[in-house]
Amino acid sequence: MVPGPTQDRRTGPQRTVPRRVVVAKPGLDGHDRGAKVVARALRDAGMEVIYTGLHQTPEQIVATALAEDADAIGLSVLSGAHLTLFARVLDLLAAEDASDIVVFGGGIIPQADRAELLERGVAGVFGPGASMADIVAWVREHVPEREVG
Repeated sequence: MVPGPTQDRRTGPQRTVPRRVVVAKPGLDGHDRGAKVVARALRDAGMEVIYTGLHQTPEQIVATALAEDADAIGLSVLSGAHLTLFARVLDLLAAEDASDIVVFGGGIIPQADRAELLERGVAGVFGPGASMADIVAWVREHVPEREVG
């Protein structure tokens, strides 16, 4: 059999791979329960999740996303430094020519600041009380699957 346009002689038909999402807690905020709940929900939905742990710098988060070939970065910020931290992650991704990595996040973020984050390039912002089903559905809609093979 001769391989067709969506088939490779070594791997067979193309297939999709799970979305890879880095979930991170930037800055000095020490409360990560929400980030862990979101990470578990994404994992339970079939995504590969890399949780960075507490007290990560934007540089560490972007380095992890690049090393892990991530499709998205989810940031959890409760400290009030969301404008600075999200902007720094976006700037670092742009500097690495990796702006195709979707950045989303949540935490205690005032409505006025949410609009500013979206204008700066954050793809989605979730507040307290956002359902895990809504976050999973949003990621599925806004983070494309990748085909391999």
